[in-house]
Amino acid sequence: MAKTVFDVLKEKIEEHRSSAIDVLSGGSAADYARYRELCGLIRGLEIALREVTDLAQNFLDDDDD
Repeated sequence: MAKTVFDVLKEKIEEHRSSAIDVLSGGSAADYARYRELCGLIRGLEIALREVTDLAQNFLDDDDD
């Protein structure tokens, strides 16, 4: 099956999220401010991922009608 724009967006968001998690879990946050920044980034990317997933599902459901 061909990739949709939703698949590409989800992959890019997951790449950014994984990168931020790697930095955070690797102890590379220089200070508490950077730690909070990374946590906020991960949280935002999780929200974006859920929104794209929901949008893709709604799009596919509408397409079935």
